[in-house]
Amino acid sequence: MAAETEYDIEKIRALITRARVVLWDFDGPICMLFAGHPSDRVAAGFVRWLDQLGLSDLLTDEERTYTDPQAVLRAIDGRHPGSDLVMAMEKRLTQEEFKAVTSAMPTPFADPLIRTWKALGSRLAITTNNSPEVVHRYLGTRGLLSCFAPHIYGRTQDLGLLKPDPHCLNRALSATGADPSDALMIGDAPSDFDAAQEAGVAFLGYARNPKKEEDLKQAGVESVVGSLEPLLTLLWERST
Repeated sequence: MAAETEYDIEKIRALITRARVVLWDFDGPICMLFAGHPSDRVAAGFVRWLDQLGLSDLLTDEERTYTDPQAVLRAIDGRHPGSDLVMAMEKRLTQEEFKAVTSAMPTPFADPLIRTWKALGSRLAITTNNSPEVVHRYLGTRGLLSCFAPHIYGRTQDLGLLKPDPHCLNRALSATGADPSDALMIGDAPSDFDAAQEAGVAFLGYARNPKKEEDLKQAGVESVVGSLEPLLTLLWERST
């Protein structure tokens, strides 16, 4: 169920109106990637795998309870950046993301919003910490690949470039020839907001639950919506 957020519709309208390029986070605003393949089980699987390798001491007690597999991966990368172990973990994460695509749940109103924005002449790009190959696979299943391709920028082997680093946003801006002032990012995490700020890009938060909304607002996000429907309504108004 979408979060019951309060927002200023005129601020949302202004963000949408001036956006010539829209940068989308993937898992959250476009779909719930791990809807049928829970991410907490993937994270726990990482911990068990490290235990089996005799490497349990690489994680703190707190890190062993993480429910986000990317957080577990980044914890290891922080101690052994670019190591064979990190590369093996990243490969396993990509495999788990591919498994998750088959049961991923589209975010309500995301598909028509993407198609409408594209039809109105905006350029769209994906800027995500997920595998770009996984994003390709998901968008292909929804008939949305042509709305974004080739502008899909995701996780690379250099995990230090994941958001909140603005690397993927800067790649998207450079490839589309867009000035940051002409771009808008839609994301659901403080790391998305931090990356957007660093890149000089306006930001709109999407919060599918109260916890997401609280995290975004505590990070300083001014405009947060609990549903993409008002964005779609505003675009329809523009097209008439």
